[in-house]
Amino acid sequence: MSSTRLRKGRCSLPGQTYVVTTVCNHRHRWFEDHDAATIAMDQLRELDQRGCARSLAWVVMPDHVHWLLELQSKPLDDVMRRFKSSSALAFNRAYGRGGALWQSGYHDHAVRSDESLRRHAMYILCNPIRAGLAAAIGDYPYMWSLWPHDR
Repeated sequence: MSSTRLRKGRCSLPGQTYVVTTVCNHRHRWFEDHDAATIAMDQLRELDQRGCARSLAWVVMPDHVHWLLELQSKPLDDVMRRFKSSSALAFNRAYGRGGALWQSGYHDHAVRSDESLRRHAMYILCNPIRAGLAAAIGDYPYMWSLWPHDR
């Protein structure tokens, strides 16, 4: 299905909370490397600092990123374009390579209730555990959450 068909009928609202997943091109495990994961994390933090989004939680997995965010000044497609573009440029520059870092498109879901917010936050925080990369929430170094990890 084309990305334009996926976006048809969707709207992007300031203040709306979304959970977004974007995947590395060909599911390559670029972010197993600490420096590469740091590049992605720095770009997420940069978008917060620029006021584009307010991160609630994120995790940089070896081959994808989950991000729970509240939109601020920019629409979701712009925020995602900025994240994917800036992280790809920084990654390619750091590793002396060219080409796509990310698959085209991304999956997004508008969070509409407190229960959904809690469920999505826990999904993100527990993703490294399910993948066998951590034993407990907070053990995985490439994640961040607004909430304390000991909940």
